[in-house]
Amino acid sequence: MLDKPNREYLSKKAVLYRMVMGEHTCPYGLKAKDLLKRSGYEVEDRHLTTREETDAFKAQHGVATTPQVFIGEQRVGGYDELRRFLGKPIADPKATSYRPVVVLFALTALMATAASYAVDGSPFTLRAAEWFIAFSMVVLALLKLQNVEGFATMFLNYTCWRSAGFRTATSTPMPRAWPEL
Repeated sequence: MLDKPNREYLSKKAVLYRMVMGEHTCPYGLKAKDLLKRSGYEVEDRHLTTREETDAFKAQHGVATTPQVFIGEQRVGGYDELRRFLGKPIADPKATSYRPVVVLFALTALMATAASYAVDGSPFTLRAAEWFIAFSMVVLALLKLQNVEGFATMFLNYTCWRSAGFRTATSTPMPRAWPEL
């Protein structure tokens, strides 16, 4: 990989190899292209259009993934390495973020106060608190339904669910969401 201190000696030209196939365009390739352009690089965009071409490229360069960025004659790496090279922060995939939860509860609180205002003429009522809980439960259930398999697998870690079997675990999200609908 290319070291950060050497980058000021290089031209602002980059070669980007990314997968662009009929049914699939690599999202990280698009992000890398955009990041390079926003950083002032002239991008030579080379498409890998077949699985065979992609596998041959990865074998030739000894890499496991695409996209791959080259600046000058040296390989920078994939999208995360490019961000690191350009001095951009890298998101830690194992880091816990509470931002989505805060946004979810803020939006359901706004929905509850709006509903209370529309029905009772006051945004802050006991009914608003009840609606906040109900709206929150519905939204949480819907989020869990986005990945039923993952949600069901989570329950397999518990002893009581292991004995019930996988079929029972996959049916649990719907009954949980049903009372809130």
